[in-house]
Amino acid sequence: MQKRLFSLLAALMVASMLLAACGAPAAPATDAPAAEAPATGDKTIKIATQSPLSGDASVIGVDIKRGAELALEQLGGNLTGMGFKLEIAPFDDQANPDAGVANAKNIVADPAILCVVGHYNSGVQIPSSEEYHNAGLANVSPANTNPKVTTRGYGEVNRLVGRDDVQGVVGADFAKEKAVKSVFIVHDKTAYGQGIAEFFKQQAEKNGMEVLGFEGTEEKANFDALLTPLISANPDMLYFGGLYPQASVLFKQAREKGFMGLLMGPDGMDSSDLVGIGGASLLDGSGLYYSTVSGPASVYAGTAKFVEDFKAKFGSDPQPFAAQAYDSAAICLAAIEQAAKDNGNNTPTREAVAKAIRALKDFPGITGTYTFNSIGDVTLAKYFIIQVKSADPAKWSENAVVQTLDIAPPAP
Repeated sequence: MQKRLFSLLAALMVASMLLAACGAPAAPATDAPAAEAPATGDKTIKIATQSPLSGDASVIGVDIKRGAELALEQLGGNLTGMGFKLEIAPFDDQANPDAGVANAKNIVADPAILCVVGHYNSGVQIPSSEEYHNAGLANVSPANTNPKVTTRGYGEVNRLVGRDDVQGVVGADFAKEKAVKSVFIVHDKTAYGQGIAEFFKQQAEKNGMEVLGFEGTEEKANFDALLTPLISANPDMLYFGGLYPQASVLFKQAREKGFMGLLMGPDGMDSSDLVGIGGASLLDGSGLYYSTVSGPASVYAGTAKFVEDFKAKFGSDPQPFAAQAYDSAAICLAAIEQAAKDNGNNTPTREAVAKAIRALKDFPGITGTYTFNSIGDVTLAKYFIIQVKSADPAKWSENAVVQTLDIAPPAP
């Protein structure tokens, strides 16, 4: 038996030597450590955008993406000179919270993404930024105004624009200046629209205005149920808290039913599609005004070249918040560059990028100079009152700036 075992072992050894001689690979030893994958040398850094690239709000959302894209193209030279490859990663949040959160999960799963520019809708940004916060991923918003964006105190979440608890006050104070004694308020039931409508209502009442109605609706086509009590109440102003696709139809139908009072809303009105859909009747009677945290690009001292370059690249004037998206991406790039230098010119961590954004002082953007406070609000924000002057969408950038205000945010 022992001889047979020795013979079998010997045969196996001979077979192994013959296989080796023929070039067959030897099996690795079972106790040897697995070899690490070779380094690829890939130093790709991505900046993601989230905004509505389809649907009713896409006229704004597409230009938010384009503004960030132009920034990477024009301002990424220092990082590419350090050996990094820069890419923009655009995501369509469809102005829908579920889509935004689903995108956010995919964004945080990509380790190459070190910063997010977005969103347009506060109701999308707030739940999506929970994902960014959990992953330690920096988010710079060019457009979101609901206070909750920053009052959660997340170290990764920042915004370049003002807040609705200030913007609502600005709008109501302007209404008082226009001798408005009574107002009917409608909102779209979203975090953004209802939120700013409530802030407007509170200040209007403080200013002595009579609030004749406060109604929420998701209707987008037929507003008869709201307009019947509105016409009966005959207020001096109809205020709508929400976005331009819904506002344009509401305002148009109000005019058709004979309402000649002042029409007003917040920065959600700020789109050339407002008059494109609503038509010339919106300018009848007491006219059409809106408050905004983003004036026309032409009002900023540093945007002339941006407007020229944007139009040359994309074939149209930039929509609202495109210039702020450019600055948001510029802040991402500056923070990534600093964090990379601090890491020996190697890819920085998300945590380092988020901290570098908060550490920026007096960052020179094209729409202003930016410093963030402890919760991610800018230390001084601009607010505007705009009067719509033409029913021609091509002349949207020529709307009249009635007021410009610089206001610090509420204390954290």
